[in-house]
Amino acid sequence: MADAQAPPVIAGRLAHRRSRHLRERFIEALLLAAALVAVATTLGIVFILLKESLSFFSQVSIVDFFTDSQWTPLFSDAHFGIWVLLSGTLTSSAIALSLAIPLGTVLAIYLSEFASPRVREVAKPTLELLAGIPTIVFGYFALFFVTPMLKTFIPGLPGFNLLSAGLVMGVMIVPYISSISEDAMRAVPMSLREGAFAMGATRLQTALTVVVPAAFSGLAAAYILGISRAVGETMIVAVAAGNQPNLTFNPMDQAATITAYIVQVAKGDLPHGSVGYQTIFAAGLTLFVLTLCFNLLGYWLRRRYREVY
Repeated sequence: MADAQAPPVIAGRLAHRRSRHLRERFIEALLLAAALVAVATTLGIVFILLKESLSFFSQVSIVDFFTDSQWTPLFSDAHFGIWVLLSGTLTSSAIALSLAIPLGTVLAIYLSEFASPRVREVAKPTLELLAGIPTIVFGYFALFFVTPMLKTFIPGLPGFNLLSAGLVMGVMIVPYISSISEDAMRAVPMSLREGAFAMGATRLQTALTVVVPAAFSGLAAAYILGISRAVGETMIVAVAAGNQPNLTFNPMDQAATITAYIVQVAKGDLPHGSVGYQTIFAAGLTLFVLTLCFNLLGYWLRRRYREVY
């Protein structure tokens, strides 16, 4: 009797395994397709940037693009010096990061090593809520609140300037850096902390000399994300920085950034295919290469410190 029932049971088990195997293969194919969509999107962006940029550089000398000190592509006497836009981008990003990196790191150390679970449960969602505020709101906050406040300390400060835009960008970036850094620090094994405590180290000494170095690969990733976020910010600098193409590294001046210029030209006032319109692709390619360099630097730092620690 048992022998007669065995084949159907075995056949049912084989059918179940075959069905589970097919479902797993389907899920694997679905995940692969999702990954390929991301890769294809990136390749498509690079293709469009290269195609339009090559058309632009066929009419404009690449030497002038990197050496000219003026950026007036929409004027009759056109100049295409990308350093004018790069100076505004780098200056505003440097101001933002000089605020965001120290403040975000300190917040991450506090939340990871000193805050009670109750404080952490309230503080971290509040910081992440700050990251959800639209950037246009930050832009008008910089223009109508931060700039007038700075004028009380710097009387000659113009209404549009890189300083207020950079400071507000730094506040906006803090949640990104603090959240990722705190996750990296909490991932450090507790045994490292206990070993430091056993050697007589205080909580602050343990955080600074043990936890931070051990989590530096995660901190580097947070910093690179913050840099990319600052370099690619559009609305804050478009509203508060003045959008004037000046070759300056002075934070008190008004200037234009790459992203703000792209927004200005992409409104549709120029015909598609004209040299003025193609400048947005050349500027976009420059921004893409700059961000790629920062990401490669972050990847190198993560690999190096993972090997050390």
